[in-house]
Amino acid sequence: MRTIISLILLLLSIFGHSQELNKVRLYCKSNQSEILQSFSDFLSIPNIASDNININRNAAWIVKYMESNHIKNVQLLTSITPNQPPVVYGEVTVPGAEQTIVFYAHYDGQPVDSTKWFKGLHPFTPKFFSNSIEKGGVLQNFPQNGLAINPESRIYARGASDDKAGVMAIINGYSSLFVNGIIPKVNIKFFFEGEEERGSGHLEEILLKYKSLLKSDIWVICDGPVHQSGKKQVVFGVRGDTHLELTVFGPKRPLHSGHYGNWAPNPAMELSKLLSSMKNDSGFVTIKGFYDDVIPLTPSEVKALSLVPSVDEQMKKELGFKKSEILNPLNNTLNLPSLNINGIESAAVGKLSANVIPTKAVASIDLRLVVGNDWKRQQDKVIAHVKSQGFYVTDNIPTDEERSRYDKICMISRSDGYNAQKTSLDNLIAKRVAKAVQVTTGESPILMPTLGGSLPLYVFEKVLSTSPITVPIANHDNNQHAENENIKLKNFWEGIVIFASIMMLPK
Repeated sequence: MRTIISLILLLLSIFGHSQELNKVRLYCKSNQSEILQSFSDFLSIPNIASDNININRNAAWIVKYMESNHIKNVQLLTSITPNQPPVVYGEVTVPGAEQTIVFYAHYDGQPVDSTKWFKGLHPFTPKFFSNSIEKGGVLQNFPQNGLAINPESRIYARGASDDKAGVMAIINGYSSLFVNGIIPKVNIKFFFEGEEERGSGHLEEILLKYKSLLKSDIWVICDGPVHQSGKKQVVFGVRGDTHLELTVFGPKRPLHSGHYGNWAPNPAMELSKLLSSMKNDSGFVTIKGFYDDVIPLTPSEVKALSLVPSVDEQMKKELGFKKSEILNPLNNTLNLPSLNINGIESAAVGKLSANVIPTKAVASIDLRLVVGNDWKRQQDKVIAHVKSQGFYVTDNIPTDEERSRYDKICMISRSDGYNAQKTSLDNLIAKRVAKAVQVTTGESPILMPTLGGSLPLYVFEKVLSTSPITVPIANHDNNQHAENENIKLKNFWEGIVIFASIMMLPK
């Protein structure tokens, strides 16, 4: 009898939750013009992580927007180090609530080269298109309230998907509940960071300084895209990240390639050989010990991965290539550390190409890490490999004495980094968050052990002893970190509903 009563109560709870979500959807439809206008205003403020003046303008805008959307105790959390981007914080205390969720997104963005954006687009002048540009979308006015909107419509601007959409979806998720008189089931805290795109160098300072204020049961991170299949996903881990810049030197001045070619060392050729030595033809990294400290997946993670739809053929077709670099499926590859070349630079090409042997060649290398890797140790492995290839390694421009002593010279610049983080698939409150996502569509979300991208979530675990999970909302073809960044309206509206649902956390 108790089982039947419990089942009835559960069904009534799910029905009530669904009815409340319908009110949230109506809120989005009724207020679409105001929400999108505010979103456009937000996107119009440049948000390059290194631009402190505009980063502070973004923070001030968020403060006002949160206050206008009924969020309390809105304030800026600052690091001990002066003149660093602030965190925008706010909270909603619910009488009788037994658990607290912190919702995180970041408002800073990646650098931009506006010359590479589609004709007529500018990174900080948001534009509304009927569809993606690649699918023939045309420029339109931002829609008014009550008008039907093609769910494939896109907003193009830097930060549209990464990650101002997350900030807007979280705030409006709460506002949609407040306006409808729906009381959340948990205490809510809002945490919007301003330096994620430059490595969150002062995040740990802020977490330590405000440790008591930030007590919670779980952090829900909004960043990254939904699965390429279009299905919603809840992600239990993220890869770590660090970078190296390698500069290989040739002659002290550019040389005529006819007079000196095949005699003077060519740094572009030497760098190419060095880079090609780092991977084999199957796409695996050949650097000694690169995979040695990887912690194997648990049985439950292996099972979860087996249930993730394969999108390899879909993405090959979409991206226009036949053979993947590595022989592993995409979903499996995300659970391995990686080494990628983000950029190579030497002498000019195209119309500016000249018959010269360049003086140097530079490559930026991106190292993604999984649980078990340490970012400093991973850098050391790469540097040891460079030395094993016969290079003298320095961290300064070589002197004349060094040039005369060593055959091959590589200057290596290290960046900071952070390690990977992973939350157990058996975490009980994380399971409830996944259920809240499921209620919004009626379909079980993909449970992904690790996201391909990186976030400094290990810091939350280290300082606050909390287990964060990530709930992405952006479309997979959002062009984050690149030109023509965009957010699909379908994903944006669904994101608001998802975060409202999590705030009503079902049991």
